[in-house]
This record gives sequence, C-alpha cells and structure tokens, in this order.
Amino acid sequence: MSSVHDRFPRLVRQLRKARGWSQEQLAEQADLNRSYVGEIERGTSAPSLHTAEKLAQALDLQLSALLAQCERSAQGAAAGHARRGVFDGYSLLSRAESKE
Repeated sequence: MSSVHDRFPRLVRQLRKARGWSQEQLAEQADLNRSYVGEIERGTSAPSLHTAEKLAQALDLQLSALLAQCERSAQGAAAGHARRGVFDGYSLLSRAESKE
C-alpha cells in the first residue's frame, strides 16, 4: 500500500487538473508560491496542516474531505492488490471483516 506521502501529491495534482488549473492558478487560489505547489505535487515537500487546509479551500473542499479522498485512494489500492493476489495486512483485515 502506498503511503500518504505518495498519495497526497498525486491527489492534489489530480484535483488541480480536474479543474483545468495550472500550478500557478492553484498557488494563487491557495495563496502559496507556485514553486512550492510544484514541490508538493512532486512529493519533495510535505505540506503542514495549515498548507493542506489552504490547498483544500482553494480546491473548494474541507480539509477533512481532502484527507478522506486520500484515504479512499489507499483503500482502492489495497483492494487492487487483493484482486491481483497481493495481500498485505490491510487487505487481510478487510477480507476478514467482510466475512463477519
């Protein structure tokens, strides 16, 4: 399963692109430096909670919704591994819970 450090940058980029925005436009909306947005999207900088909240607001989301989407992407990845026959602890736990 990928870490939040891997998933968060991809999610920010996906949400930005879904709006048709450049990094510069997202940076402007979030009151951040464009190069910093690029670093976040590349995963070379990890945003603080304050910065993550600014990104969420710029993307018209609550911080909790942004983080929830990040978590859902992890759950989807775990399900994909299970379908391919790759089992990690999360996949095994999910399968055990579904049988109860």
